[in-house]
Amino acid sequence: MTKLAAIFTTSLMVGFSGTLMPGPLLTVTINQSAQRGFWQGPLLILGHAIAELALVLALTAGLSHLLKRKAVAGIIGLLGGAFLLWMGLDIARSVWCGTVSLSLAGVERSGAQVGPVVTGVLVSVSNPHWVLWWATVGVSYVALALRQGPLGLGSFYVGHILADLSWYSLVAFVITAGRSLLSQPIYQGILLFCGLFLIALSIYFIYSGLNFLRGKGGIPDAG
Repeated sequence: MTKLAAIFTTSLMVGFSGTLMPGPLLTVTINQSAQRGFWQGPLLILGHAIAELALVLALTAGLSHLLKRKAVAGIIGLLGGAFLLWMGLDIARSVWCGTVSLSLAGVERSGAQVGPVVTGVLVSVSNPHWVLWWATVGVSYVALALRQGPLGLGSFYVGHILADLSWYSLVAFVITAGRSLLSQPIYQGILLFCGLFLIALSIYFIYSGLNFLRGKGGIPDAG
């Protein structure tokens, strides 16, 4: 039990070290929570958790070598960049056209229309650095956890996901609770910033993807 607790605790701390860094999932959480309420945060993380569970299972099946290939990372970067570009442009368009409102009812909602769980999956898998982190740091941790059997792997996964869930739920709560303090212009400004950030990030992903396909690029420091 001591070893399982150690795996859980260290996984939780490593998870926090990654989830506290700004990225596309944080931006989407802010955007969706501001428009649709608190539960968008946990539901986005549910999708993120599904993607990570699938990847953990893939790593246990020995797919880490495939994910480390720069050609694979390049394709992921290009597809991910295109997805984030679509999301960013859709958010910016909605703000420009005035189709978003502080009210949760009777307005057209911007962002992906596929639901928060699916969006959480897509935002996760479209990030090439997320995949590469799991193919390097993640696979090492999975191998270590597997020394304690299925319970070890489960302790690692639960600790990692709990870090994501607690942080993004807090973000969603703060955004939702603060909605009553926001004026419409400030609210739209926040959404516009989110949209522009996703557009900028999409350009970086596409650039990184092209570099990976050219044989350049390296392994990120965090996931």
